[in-house]
Amino acid sequence: MKRILYSGTFDPLTRGHLDLIVRGSKLADELVVGIIRNPNKTPMFSIEERKQMIREEIADLSNVRVDSFEGLLVDYVRQNDIDAVLRGLRATIDFEYEIQMAQVNSKLHSDMETIFLMTDERYSYISSSVVREVFSLGGDIAELVPDKIYKYMLNNKR
Repeated sequence: MKRILYSGTFDPLTRGHLDLIVRGSKLADELVVGIIRNPNKTPMFSIEERKQMIREEIADLSNVRVDSFEGLLVDYVRQNDIDAVLRGLRATIDFEYEIQMAQVNSKLHSDMETIFLMTDERYSYISSSVVREVFSLGGDIAELVPDKIYKYMLNNKR
């Protein structure tokens, strides 16, 4: 069984994230969406809220599951028999950061592979931080996040 991990904070899940989840699910027997607990960030939504939102959004993808973790990515990969890590690339600046992280992870776990997918051009400008900022200032984010996420955010304004 080929298992791929797609990790991030997903605070909130964007249309770009969802696109990568759908495309990544076609590459693996099981795709794990791993929500990272980052102690250096103050999230808009709790881990449990993010898990629930993502589960609802991916309900029709039978080979995708949602989990959460903290600490080193390579430790999660080892403990969960992950074969590869999926990373999305929006622009050149993403590539520079992601290649550095892939190389560090390779040094820490030489058997770990990283798969890079280019973000669909329709979503290349979207990030969770942009969504949070626009939303907090009262802007319309309907085109930036999946419909279920949008409804959840409107009903749970923070």
